[in-house]
Amino acid sequence: MENIRYDLITALPEIVILSMAMIILLADLFLKQTNRIAIYALAQLALLVAAFITFSTHTPSIGYGFTGAFVDDTLADVLKLMIYLGTSLIFIYTRQYIQLRNMFRGEFYALVLFSVVGMMIMVSGQSMLTLYIGLELLSLSLYALVALDRDNARATEAAMKYFVLGALASGMLLYGMSMIYGMTGSLNITEINNALMGGENIHSVLILGLVFVVAGLAFKLGAVPFQMWVPDVYEGSPTAMTMLISSVPKLAAFAFIIRLLVQGLPTLAVDWQQMLMIMAVLSIIIGNVTAIAQTNLKRMLAYSTISHVGFVLFGLMSASINGYASALFYIASYVLMTLAGFGIILLLSRKGFEAEQLDDLKGLNQRSPWIAFLMLIVMFSMAGVPPTLGFYAKFTVLQAALQAGYLWLVVFAVLMAVIGAFYYLRVIKLMYFDEPIDQHPIQAPFDMRVTLSVNACALLVLGLMPQGLMSLCGYAIFKSLN
Repeated sequence: MENIRYDLITALPEIVILSMAMIILLADLFLKQTNRIAIYALAQLALLVAAFITFSTHTPSIGYGFTGAFVDDTLADVLKLMIYLGTSLIFIYTRQYIQLRNMFRGEFYALVLFSVVGMMIMVSGQSMLTLYIGLELLSLSLYALVALDRDNARATEAAMKYFVLGALASGMLLYGMSMIYGMTGSLNITEINNALMGGENIHSVLILGLVFVVAGLAFKLGAVPFQMWVPDVYEGSPTAMTMLISSVPKLAAFAFIIRLLVQGLPTLAVDWQQMLMIMAVLSIIIGNVTAIAQTNLKRMLAYSTISHVGFVLFGLMSASINGYASALFYIASYVLMTLAGFGIILLLSRKGFEAEQLDDLKGLNQRSPWIAFLMLIVMFSMAGVPPTLGFYAKFTVLQAALQAGYLWLVVFAVLMAVIGAFYYLRVIKLMYFDEPIDQHPIQAPFDMRVTLSVNACALLVLGLMPQGLMSLCGYAIFKSLN
């Protein structure tokens, strides 16, 4: 009985979010269109309650629930709080957008909350089975969200591409996990590590399983050569869904890599380090070079995402506490940058018009100097220009790679970052030096404008004072991996 009580307390935030998603689905049946703002309020309340529970029950010690399949540690708590914050911002930014496109329904908020539960399970997964269940819950929710606008042919096509390629990646991941299970005799991450530590040599089947696992994870992150879905899905999805796909799920994917590769397969670190290194180099090259040729804003940001994933992999391939902490710092910074960037795109969209092309940003400074300034901060941060947060994010992962002995890779990454700065600076040029094509006034709810301003300015403030976020990331990694 005591074990059941502890299990329920450990998974209480997940239970709260899951319960509220079901309540929202039921409440939506009885609410009139004019009263559906209550659904939005319930979704935000669920995130607030879950955040309070996660924060108030935090302890530095590591606890295990559900017979070791679920872990409650500092890394899990920090990542969950980041997921709550990111999802709350998504709800604020997308409210007007989905209202104008007749998607302001219970299904949207329920599916987003279901995806949050999937991310939380991935963050706390201590068994390959738990990790996979969380991943599939997240993936299926995202597939449904992309196709939520049923009258949008592009969204339906994007959802089909995402679903087919996602199913293929899940199959590869599951196949790799089955090989690891076959060679170690356990699904539990800790037991897998112990089994490999006790082994005298590593069987080739285990390496093959590792290849399939890394391939599946690379797809979920959007790393080359498994990035083919990213630009098509980003461009075809409604902008609200693109914002979700491009941001907080990256935190869960990072947790998945830490749990499975770092905690479960440290014995094979030499092998997965080499795989991550190849993917990092290719991602930075293809992401930055291909983004230069794009005229669609969402497609450009998709290739930008691929490049950013390459930098995250730089931290992970360092295979050190400092490297993992720098990768977490980069992911957290990237999520803030992406939310602000897509928030501005949503702000510029209106009924019957999507701000998708680079030309839609022309003369933005003449239409709204403040919004143009916020976009300038976001672009500088993504390009890694000091003193923005993006500069310190790049600096920390490259420093970790340098400490691990990858000097030539660091030099290469710096050169590619300079090349990549071109397409970010092009956006600034369009906003400040071109004549506006669109003269419509920019209208948005007050809470969206305030939140967006705080979000974008935080990139500048955290860039000037990055120590707090750096310390938090370092603390989470140190407490959970030591």
